[in-house]
Amino acid sequence: MQLTSSHPRTRPIAAGHLRAFEAVARHLNFRAAAEELSLTQSAVSRQIQALEDEVGTALFLRHTRAVELTSAGSQLLRAAASALERIDASVRQIRQSAGRKCVAITTWASFASMWLIPRLEAFQRDHPDIDIRIDATDNAVDLATSDVDLALRYAVPQGIPASAQRLFGEQLTPVASPWLLKTHPIKSIEDLSKCALIEAGDAHRTRHLEWLTWQRWLDTFGAQPVAASGKRTRASAPAKLSPQRWMYFNYANQIVQAALTGQGVALARLPLVAESLASGALVEPLPHTRLDSPLVYWLMVAPRSAQRPEVKAFCDWLLVQAAATREAIGDVPDPDTVDQMD
Repeated sequence: MQLTSSHPRTRPIAAGHLRAFEAVARHLNFRAAAEELSLTQSAVSRQIQALEDEVGTALFLRHTRAVELTSAGSQLLRAAASALERIDASVRQIRQSAGRKCVAITTWASFASMWLIPRLEAFQRDHPDIDIRIDATDNAVDLATSDVDLALRYAVPQGIPASAQRLFGEQLTPVASPWLLKTHPIKSIEDLSKCALIEAGDAHRTRHLEWLTWQRWLDTFGAQPVAASGKRTRASAPAKLSPQRWMYFNYANQIVQAALTGQGVALARLPLVAESLASGALVEPLPHTRLDSPLVYWLMVAPRSAQRPEVKAFCDWLLVQAAATREAIGDVPDPDTVDQMD
């Protein structure tokens, strides 16, 4: 029996129609959606029309050169986008478990290049049957809906769930290349004025990352300049420092690379430069002026992945590496986070 317009439609909606709808809603353009789906524009238009017939109302307002979602279209998009993302994640998970073992990690680019990747060879040597996939992004990935197994995050303890494991804390310290220090010796804070100072370019715009600025470091140690010997010198007012120039970079690896090539003195995150300091590639000219930061490095594991043997093996290895870093930098955890350590 054919339903009249006064009866609600109960027939299931075709998944292909939802795919077309989600693509058009995301691009707000039929041509771009068709290219993404490898369909003709007319085919996409027919699918949208069929979906609107099934739903019983218009989902888009068609203009001469653009389309926009109706209120019904916006409502459907919220549900469809989430559902399709979960379906895709489940399919990827099934495909992954059916083939080779793989651990998918999300973290930010500087941490991946400066801390994680240099250590990965040891894990891969001991676990040649486990593939590693690193998704380096500054955007937080939702572990509940993505196909990522674990996240390595950088945040204050208050912004992290109780299930997260603390890897190590952080101190900020001035670092420079040894050959820069041969031509511009740094024995006290005032000597920094001989060099360019390098810092995070976006730190001044973010409250927590303000700890990464030279200004914060100078506010802490500038009132009583500290010599390399660790003895404080007398000063009646905060030190006013005018370096040769300032250099700003968006990423920690860029900051350290500039210091490695002798372009200036960087205020570096100690966990990320511990290896360079140990090898002598970088030098800490004022070792008694390390500044404690409230930011902490964390491990978070997706609940659905926690019991997979390959994920457990990677997490165990990661915690051993973190313990070595804590020892190298003399990390003493905050009382609020000590119970979250391995």
